Amino acid sequence: MKNIYMKLMRMAAVIAVSFSLASCLEKFPGDAILETESMKSLDDAEQILTGIYTAYMSSGLYSGYLTLCPDIQADLAYAVQGNTNTFGTLWLWDIRSTNAEVEAVYASLYRVIGRCNFYLDQVDELRDSLTDDEQIRYLDYYTGEVYCARALAYSELVKCFCKAYDPATAENELGVVLADTYFGEKPQKRASLYESYQFILSDLAKAEEMLDEENDAYNSPYFTNAAAHAIHARTALYMQDWDMAVSESSKLIDSGSFALASARSYYTSSQTYLDYMWTNDSSFENIWRIGYTATSYGGAIGSVFLNFTTDYTYYYPDYVPAQWVLKLYGSGDARYNAYFANAQTGYAHGLTWPLLVKYFGNESLMANMIYHVNMPKPLRLAEQYLIRAEAYCRKGDYGAASADLTTLRESRYVSGGATAVNSSNWLQAISDERVRELYMEGFRLHDLKRWDMGFERTPQSQTQSEGSSLKIKAGDPLFVWPIPNHELSSPGSQIQPNESNR
Repeated sequence: MKNIYMKLMRMAAVIAVSFSLASCLEKFPGDAILETESMKSLDDAEQILTGIYTAYMSSGLYSGYLTLCPDIQADLAYAVQGNTNTFGTLWLWDIRSTNAEVEAVYASLYRVIGRCNFYLDQVDELRDSLTDDEQIRYLDYYTGEVYCARALAYSELVKCFCKAYDPATAENELGVVLADTYFGEKPQKRASLYESYQFILSDLAKAEEMLDEENDAYNSPYFTNAAAHAIHARTALYMQDWDMAVSESSKLIDSGSFALASARSYYTSSQTYLDYMWTNDSSFENIWRIGYTATSYGGAIGSVFLNFTTDYTYYYPDYVPAQWVLKLYGSGDARYNAYFANAQTGYAHGLTWPLLVKYFGNESLMANMIYHVNMPKPLRLAEQYLIRAEAYCRKGDYGAASADLTTLRESRYVSGGATAVNSSNWLQAISDERVRELYMEGFRLHDLKRWDMGFERTPQSQTQSEGSSLKIKAGDPLFVWPIPNHELSSPGSQIQPNESNR
C-alpha cells in the first residue's frame, strides 16, 4: 500500500481535470471532460483525486479566508490605522449575504464537494471494470481519500454556516445542502443539522474503513486513516459526543505515528522543532498538510499581518495581535517567539508592536521570492490534545484533562508548563490554551459560538477607531455566516436563509 503514495507523488505535478464552478452548486462545465468518458481508468481516477487536492489549495480555504476570517471577525486582532480594509466588513461585523469572503468560502467548499461527487458517482462502474487486484486496491484507497475530503468540506460548511450543534435541537435546526451526487438534478434544499452531521459521520466511517493505518505518516499531503480520525474527533467535540471525542483523539495521541513539536529540542542549530514547524511547515505533529511547491501553491496567508512586499523594507500590517492575547503567553512559553516578533511598522504613525510572524512564509518558497505563503496544516496533533482535554473536562475527569494540557504545554515551554484544571476554571483554561496554540488558525469564532460566549474589544495603540470598541453578545446571529445571496435567489433554489441573512 505504501506504493500508493509513491505513485501519487509522481502525480503531484499533474494538472487535474480543468474543473471550475461558476456558482457553488453548479455542475462542472461540460467541456472539461466528456461526462460519459471521464473516469474509465485508474489513471483517470487518480487525476480527479489530484484535482480534489488542488481545490483545497484555494485561497478561499485554508490558505486564506476559511482560516483568517473567523479569527479576525472575533477578538484576536485589531485593524491598524491606515490599513487596506482587507476583511474590513468582517472585523466590523457588517457581514452581508453578498460578502465576497463568505461567498468564496461557500463556493470553494462546494467546489471540493462537487469534485468528490464527480468521482464517487463513477467509481463503482470503474471498479467493476477492473480485473487486476492491485489496481482495485489502489482504487479503493483513492475512494477512501475522497470520502475523507468530502467529510472535511461538509464539516467546515456546518461550522461556518450553521448554529452550534445541540443534540436536543439538532433535528429542528438548519444544516447545509447535502449535494451528494454529481449526475442528475436534486432539489437545492438544506437538510437538518442532525442529518448534515450524520452525513459527515457516514463519510468518515467509509474513509476509516478504506484507509489503512499503514499509510499514516506525519506531513502527509494526502488524506490518511489518521486524518479521518482527526476530523472525526473534531466533529465529535462539536456534536458534544464527549466519549467519541476522547476515543477518536486517543487513536492519534496513542498511535506513536505523531509527536508534538518540541520547543526544547533543536532541529537545526538555530531552530527548535516548534520553530521549524512554522518556518518550513514540517513537523512530526502534522497529520494532514496541504503540499505546496514553488510552482503550485495557495494564498499568501501572512500578507494581512505583514505586507512586507509593499516596499520590501517595512511592514504595513492590516491587523496586529490583540494585547490580551499577547499577555496570555507566560514566561518560558516558546510559542510567543515562534508566533510574534516586535517590529516598527512603515506607517506614518510609526506603530511598533509584536507582529504575527507565524505566517511569515515558508523558507524554501521565500528563496523563490514567494513571500507570506505557508503550507496550511489543518490537522495537527496539538488540536487533538486540546479536543481530548476539553472532552475529559465535560466528563468531569479533570485529572486526565490536566495531564493532556500539561503534555501540550511542556512541549511548548523551554522549561515548566505544568498546569491543572478543576470544575471551576476548566473552561477558561481550555479557552486560553486554544487561543495560545491555535492563534489565527480559524477556530476562535466557532469556539465562542459553541460555548455560547460573546466578547468585547477595547481600543489599542494606533488601531482603527471604528470597531475597536465593539461589543458582541453571546448568540449574535452573525456567529453564523449568512448563506450567499446568489444561492438563495438562483432559479429553482429552495435554500432557506440564516437569521444573519439581510
